[in-house]
Amino acid sequence: MTTTDSLTSNPVLRVAPAAPAEAAAHFRASLVFHADVSDVAAALASGGDPGFVVLDSRSTAAWDQGHIPGAVHLPTALIPAQAEQLLDRSVPVVTYCWGPGCNGATRAALALAELGYQVKEMLGGFEYWVREGFAYETWEGRERRAADPLAAPVDAENCGC
Repeated sequence: MTTTDSLTSNPVLRVAPAAPAEAAAHFRASLVFHADVSDVAAALASGGDPGFVVLDSRSTAAWDQGHIPGAVHLPTALIPAQAEQLLDRSVPVVTYCWGPGCNGATRAALALAELGYQVKEMLGGFEYWVREGFAYETWEGRERRAADPLAAPVDAENCGC
């Protein structure tokens, strides 16, 4: 049995959860704006046109250090001047930057949306792409690290979520 006192002292429930319909609307909206690394990798690996382009919004030095194969390189600061030459407005764009501690992909997504592009941000960025064991390219060629068991299943194709 739960009392009012136990709810208010519980830091998780101090603010009550949203009503189910409100929560569903919130989480549905979140999926409109975000894609995760595993879903992006699965779509790119499925063969054929995935229906979107992946955009790396980091610097050239970061790009050379490693990037998703097939990604377009367009640093955020250059988006207003160069997006039209590199991207088709009819094709959705999925942006990424370093990782969860970086909001560069968010800034890039905002810049693209303001220019009229459909855009999603890839949660986890390049960090989680590598941590989940997906291949990446550097200035020296293609590389791949073993999946980090704290970020992805080691012996499965996907997390099943």
